[in-house]
Amino acid sequence: MAFPPRPDPFRGRTAELRTLTAACRSGLTQRLALVGPGGGGKSTLAAALGHRVRSDYEGGIEWFRVGAWDALTLLDMLAIRMKVPLGGYQQRDRRLGGLRRALLERGPTLIVLDNHEDDRAMARFLNALDGLPITWVLTARRCLLAGVSVFPVVPPLVTTGRSPFPAVRALTAMLRWNPLALDISNALVESRAVSAPALGAWLVKSGVGRVEVIAHEDDLPELRLLVRWVWPRLGAVGCRLLAVLAHLQGDHIDAASLATLARAAGASGGFDAALARLRRWHLVQEPLPGRYALHATVKHAVVGRTRFDERRAVGYFVRLLERHPERLDLEQTHLFAAMDFAHATSDTWLALRLERLLTRLRLS
Repeated sequence: MAFPPRPDPFRGRTAELRTLTAACRSGLTQRLALVGPGGGGKSTLAAALGHRVRSDYEGGIEWFRVGAWDALTLLDMLAIRMKVPLGGYQQRDRRLGGLRRALLERGPTLIVLDNHEDDRAMARFLNALDGLPITWVLTARRCLLAGVSVFPVVPPLVTTGRSPFPAVRALTAMLRWNPLALDISNALVESRAVSAPALGAWLVKSGVGRVEVIAHEDDLPELRLLVRWVWPRLGAVGCRLLAVLAHLQGDHIDAASLATLARAAGASGGFDAALARLRRWHLVQEPLPGRYALHATVKHAVVGRTRFDERRAVGYFVRLLERHPERLDLEQTHLFAAMDFAHATSDTWLALRLERLLTRLRLS
């Protein structure tokens, strides 16, 4: 996807941003990893860093959500962005050579690889592109990679015991300084959906302080509880919108597509009101104007209480790209999600359809 806009608001990160800016400008560190818990602000910090140093990179800055894609898929994603033809599987060596030449000709470039999950795939990917004038910035919940400088990201102001959101100062320790949980709580309080004392009392009664085993880094009890609090207050359309956003395997989605997949396009104004409420309460993110997504921790909380037919989304985005190939840059992660779905389900018909689509897009 295109590089996200400058984060606003951006609270309590002055020291971290100064340190990372110096690291990028030193010329000594070409691979940085921002590592920390889910909802800790890694992606926001990476976006702020990109905007701070963008004038230092004549080749520009790029942003990719990488997740658990394998190394070949990562190379394909980058090749598409650099307009290097993919060719067939037997031409992967030629493709890699073309990609290296394109990146070398582009000059010094900053590339953010957001939400990294697969260390082995990332090691193969970075080694394949070693020696190029690129500063790589990874964001990850954990990173077990040698050759990468790790910068721990902790919730802002936690080490000084201060709250980044004065309106919910009393909830800061209760929510363990988690920036996303505090941001959502602050939005709820500032929109007068609930008072800070009432929300705090509900969280305590619901067990926010209880010690429990979590499933993984995105399983945050405080986020689960906040989703539980808002759920009955969202209405049926709002809940369906969150369900679609939670189950999508691609990145952000435009409002019209979201309404269609949530079966809310004819909701007589209900869609606009529901989306406005999600935005007002900071439950959805807007990485690009008019494009919507959920943070991984909110996704996990919503997935646990909803169901959605992934095949519907795959079919929708394949049809969309067949009709509007010019939208590839915006929808490319949905294309890769469709390719992954075809592989996982052994759907030969879908695989052939995708091959025809790739040929039409001049990527094959």
